[in-house]
Amino acid sequence: MLTTEHISFQHEEQVILKDITTSFEKGSHTTITGPSGSGKSTFLKLLASLLTPTKGAIMFNGQNIADLTPEKYRKQVSYCFQQPSLFGETVRDNFMFPYEVRKIAFQESDVLNLLNEVKLPESYLDKKINELSGGEKQRIALIRNVIFLPEVLLLDEVTAGLDEESKAIVNQWLLKLNQEKNVTLIRVTHDPEEIAQASIVKKIIAGSLEGAK
Repeated sequence: MLTTEHISFQHEEQVILKDITTSFEKGSHTTITGPSGSGKSTFLKLLASLLTPTKGAIMFNGQNIADLTPEKYRKQVSYCFQQPSLFGETVRDNFMFPYEVRKIAFQESDVLNLLNEVKLPESYLDKKINELSGGEKQRIALIRNVIFLPEVLLLDEVTAGLDEESKAIVNQWLLKLNQEKNVTLIRVTHDPEEIAQASIVKKIIAGSLEGAK
């Protein structure tokens, strides 16, 4: 479904990634590991079309993503930041946005169900975002990404810095999306438990992709 064909990425004189060819099947759960500075987050941003490869191509369902509009592609391949970025004043403002860009009426019952799934009260729909904890902000940001289910979720250390309770809630929910909704997960993490949850592990060392299990 999603493949990279000999992609490299260079910033000025620094080669960050070199000649990476790999693939991700529909419904798979892959973790990208490797030491800090090895290029993991850069690789994820390339998959998200937030960066453009210096060489090579990224293919999604048989099409070069360079030939797709960013809006169309990002509706199917959704990138989740390590530090959640919420906007507006309330949680509702963030949940209304995916409906507005699609010109669809806001479905409050759907987002209330999602709040329940990540163990947040329905009253949080009108909670001010500056009153949320870090773990709550991350859960709100993740819900915003999956109100309309993408085919792929790209997760860039989304549980880093969360308390153990929030981390467990997020991980349980992500596994449910993968196993029950067939959402493809590709995540960067250093957490041993999260690495163990993945069915596939790919390692990037010094910009190159090492053997996978």
